[in-house]
Amino acid sequence: MNKIEVNNLTKIFGSKPKQALKRLENGEKKDQILKDTGMTVGVNQASFAVQPGEFFVIMGLSGSGKSTLIRLVNRLIEPTAGEVYIDGDDITQMSQSTLIETRRKKLGMVFQKFGLFPHRTVLANVGYGLEIQGVKKDEREQKALKAIEDVGLKGYENSRPDQLSGGMQQRVGLARALANDTDILLMDEAFSALDPLIRKEMQDELLHLQKKMGKTILFITHDLDEALKLGDRVAIMKDGRIVQIGTSEEILENPADDYVSNFVKDVDRSKVLEAYQVMKKPEVLTTYKDGPRMAVRKMEEAGASSIFVVDKEDNFKGLLTIDDAIKAYKNDIPLDDVLVEDVHTTSKHTPLNDLLGIAAETKYPIVVEEEGKLIGIISRVSILSGLVLGKEKEEVEA
Repeated sequence: MNKIEVNNLTKIFGSKPKQALKRLENGEKKDQILKDTGMTVGVNQASFAVQPGEFFVIMGLSGSGKSTLIRLVNRLIEPTAGEVYIDGDDITQMSQSTLIETRRKKLGMVFQKFGLFPHRTVLANVGYGLEIQGVKKDEREQKALKAIEDVGLKGYENSRPDQLSGGMQQRVGLARALANDTDILLMDEAFSALDPLIRKEMQDELLHLQKKMGKTILFITHDLDEALKLGDRVAIMKDGRIVQIGTSEEILENPADDYVSNFVKDVDRSKVLEAYQVMKKPEVLTTYKDGPRMAVRKMEEAGASSIFVVDKEDNFKGLLTIDDAIKAYKNDIPLDDVLVEDVHTTSKHTPLNDLLGIAAETKYPIVVEEEGKLIGIISRVSILSGLVLGKEKEEVEA
């Protein structure tokens, strides 16, 4: 079951929204409806679904309808038409009491403005949502302290908001949402007010938390680089409509129209592409049990001067050069005594931007690991070609 499912969701601001809705359904444009009726189409028949544990980003410029859309999802704004299902229940049809209960138990919200109480400590701010739910003090403080630790603010629980930096205040806002232990986090331009360096730190922190906790996140941003970095999938909005939904790679490689093409043409691909997208399987591997003689034979057959060594579970152990393999064979030395172990390793989701400096300095390929297992390698050529060929493709299509 989808965690969030949105079907033909529409919001029209004005005195007679149903009349404007009929014109919208007949294919009239937003600008024409505004000119003729004075009514504004905020969201135009938006549909999408978010899977449990997915990081789904909605991206658009100012006025595209993205912030209106997220407020429709938790019904802070009443929709003109359409459906919003949370765990299979249509939130648009809920009574007020059921809606409040659903928000408390299932929907955490983090806004651009931190919304902290200046007279309360960090601990009291984080536990506020639990307090209004009637959770006893000992229990809510225990949950609040865990959330504070999760966002990296342990030791600041007795501080007040004016004693914290902007980034730390946003961490408090995030902790407050986490303390309620909802499955879904709705985040509206949560990092937009932060300085670039702090913003990057918060992005990395959020990715770490999502991986650790498995939250379903619906995230709003106007920044395409941020959207492509964070999102498992990204929805791009224009004039209240969703014009494309896809992974970062799908949007970069196959923009749906000229509007999306113009967005992605200046994207720094090194910040978006990840290690797994340019890695390749090593042509040859060897294991401890093969021994140096077999390693030499495998290198000879592959025309290679080195070989990667794994154990029987494919855990990466090191790199063996042809010279060291011959030395081990002639002198009856165990393989693990001659392995090159200072080979750089990385995870499959590391942005290429983080690997450029390493690739320029190392003389060996970078090993891509998943839970210790070797799943691929990346050469300096692979990184550069991944960036250059992608850029050439965009220029040819243009």
